[in-house]
Amino acid sequence: MKSSLVSLKKNEDFKSLLSGKKVSNKYSTIFFKRLSNKDTKKLNLSIVTKKKIGNAVIRNKIKRRLRNIMNDIYKQIKINLNFSYLIIARQNVSKEKYQDIKTQIFKDFERIR
Repeated sequence: MKSSLVSLKKNEDFKSLLSGKKVSNKYSTIFFKRLSNKDTKKLNLSIVTKKKIGNAVIRNKIKRRLRNIMNDIYKQIKINLNFSYLIIARQNVSKEKYQDIKTQIFKDFERIR
């Protein structure tokens, strides 16, 4: 089964997303913007963790958790596929329970819709 999540690759895509709208919570900041030349049949999403958060094992665990949450959101909520999303994880996301993070990000994507 092919994934419906596509990661951003180009530096100019990241820079243009940072100039778009944002939604913040205590676990992450979500930037979103409509980018031209992007596939609208798949979810364009990138997840960023800073080196301050921890070593590579912890950062990869955070990315896996957030990617899993985004797969659940994609299946349950009607997300606007015309937008591209950038999720920047915050420091306390590694210490919190998975379910707490999931409910907060679900609320944020409900607001974005």
